[in-house]
Amino acid sequence: MAAMKLLAGNSNRALAEAIAAHLSIPLCRAHVRRFADQEIWVEVLENVRGQDTFVIQSTSFPANDHLMELLIMIDALRRASARRITAVIPYFGYARQDRKQGGRTPISAKLVSNLITRAGADRVLTVDLHAGQVQGFFDIPTDNLFAAPVMVADIKAHRQLKNVMVVSPDVGGVVRARALAKRIDAPLAIVDKRRERAGESEVMNIIGDVAGHNCILVDDIVDSGGTLCNAADALLAAGAESVHAYITHGVLSGAAVERITASKLKELVITDTIRETDAVKAAHNIRVIPIGPLIGEAIARTAREESVSSLFD
Repeated sequence: MAAMKLLAGNSNRALAEAIAAHLSIPLCRAHVRRFADQEIWVEVLENVRGQDTFVIQSTSFPANDHLMELLIMIDALRRASARRITAVIPYFGYARQDRKQGGRTPISAKLVSNLITRAGADRVLTVDLHAGQVQGFFDIPTDNLFAAPVMVADIKAHRQLKNVMVVSPDVGGVVRARALAKRIDAPLAIVDKRRERAGESEVMNIIGDVAGHNCILVDDIVDSGGTLCNAADALLAAGAESVHAYITHGVLSGAAVERITASKLKELVITDTIRETDAVKAAHNIRVIPIGPLIGEAIARTAREESVSSLFD
């Protein structure tokens, strides 16, 4: 660990400090500031020559500002002769733009992957990518961590429920939901929905018998909250006893928090890959669980050249 440095941006300082505490090393002293015209300026205040460096930065709201911070921090470390630079991106923004949605549209996830690589990153460490294929967009080694172990531990500690059933809120999340269901030895159901336009969804059908079950919705991102709320309504209408949700990334844009607090969701549990807002802290049915120890352990294994995938065996 003596030859390792952790550099944190401004996106989620609390998570970076939690990771540093887990590793028992201080964050690298640095200035990450803005000029009057909002240009970003970075100065690393410690020697990083020949060091194994890790830049901790989620590309969450404001996504473009935090992405630019990440790129400039990587460039600063490269020009300071760091031996290896790992971009630790707990929440990888733009991951939902992983394919062409129509004519003359971009694949922005690939563009952002290229930017991070060209800035000078040697490898990437992230959590629960929206689509697995984004891992292949990077031309450098990329570790996609899973929040499932953290969620399973919380479910076992807080969900003293019988007849638990794991539910995927859409067909695309079945693999993630099935993996968690297997870990807690629970059956699986699927919400079949049709999305008419971005940010809106209509529940069509429930695949599986949820009557009498305490349902746990599992997904990677909650943004507007519409899908979750609609799914909760549909599950309760189908006879479910209660509905909880475990989501990795709490984007929670716009009126999402108000929508969730007014919904029939018993509780929404999110990790702290994205810094929680005051509205999230005040919400009676939203709870944040820490993912810093998991990321910290992955960083330690990367630094020691040990297996990261064995964390999820």
